[in-house]
Amino acid sequence: MKILVTGAAGFIGSHISQFLLARGDEVVGIDNLNDYYAVSLKEARLAATQGFAGGNGPCFFPDLAGTNASTGNFRFIKMDVADRDAVADLFASEKFDGVVHMAAQAGVRHSLDAPFDYVDSNVTGFLTILEGCRHNKVGHLVYASTSSVYGANTNMPFSVHNPADHQVALYGATKRANELMAHSYSHLFGVPTTGLRFFTVYGPWGRPDMALFLFTRAILAGEPINVFNNGHHIRDFTFVEDIARGVVAVLDNPAETNEAWDSSAPASASSKAPWRIHNIGNGQPVELLRYIEVLEDCLGKKAIMQMKPLQPGDVPDTSASVETLFDATGYKPQTTVEEGIRRFVDWYRAFYR
Repeated sequence: MKILVTGAAGFIGSHISQFLLARGDEVVGIDNLNDYYAVSLKEARLAATQGFAGGNGPCFFPDLAGTNASTGNFRFIKMDVADRDAVADLFASEKFDGVVHMAAQAGVRHSLDAPFDYVDSNVTGFLTILEGCRHNKVGHLVYASTSSVYGANTNMPFSVHNPADHQVALYGATKRANELMAHSYSHLFGVPTTGLRFFTVYGPWGRPDMALFLFTRAILAGEPINVFNNGHHIRDFTFVEDIARGVVAVLDNPAETNEAWDSSAPASASSKAPWRIHNIGNGQPVELLRYIEVLEDCLGKKAIMQMKPLQPGDVPDTSASVETLFDATGYKPQTTVEEGIRRFVDWYRAFYR
């Protein structure tokens, strides 16, 4: 298939691109390479993917390391998803079979300071992608949502069958808006769409603003780390390879109509339109203090912890129910935090020497 991957230089988008290339798909990747965090890391991910596509770059998946994508199967175009004309021209010229939309302004805390970044990228940008799919008969749009949409909900494990209507940060609100926008396009124009609510993704090539990256850098430097909610956060940490494999499994199973859907008792994750929502998480939540303990073991060095209160926009706990993902694809994440953090530390030491 010919697949568009937006956010192809990003943490998750680069992994998805390599996984698709490894199985022989043609991938067109776009990214605006903004400076929300170090552009050099985005360029390094992109160079690795381009090298892998050419047969001489690192593979992000150890079990696929002997696989070489056909030369020329990956093309990168620097492009902002909010540029409606550029995106429309891209869709019209390429005629994609499927779209994996990962481009977004991420981060809960940044949304408190720069709210317009989130509307521009996550709302306007998503609309350009929906329009491209609508006018060019794309077979399936898979897009990133987030566990943050559960907001003030404390009924765990979080289930897609439960409401997600009480947002506590603009980031989650924009992602919930994506889910609703997708439904309208599935309903009006028959565009098959599937939203995936990601749960605390971590692993090699990760974002420098995320906890594991910040903790590792500080511990190695002998500097203190900020531990919010006094370390009593519980998170459903999900390894990036598991996320990428799950995304592709969903891409291969386009959303279908739910003929049993009842408007008088509407299901929250399906519809009479070809629209679906799934959680994608490890299903084994871990307390933050245990996460730090595993990192300390992998680094061979203790953390200096500064306990801090719960931050605005954060939720205390997350835990994913992934039954609908498994029912739809037969896939569920399975990497333990012990294995995942070790893999991250090995990459971090090698990448930053």
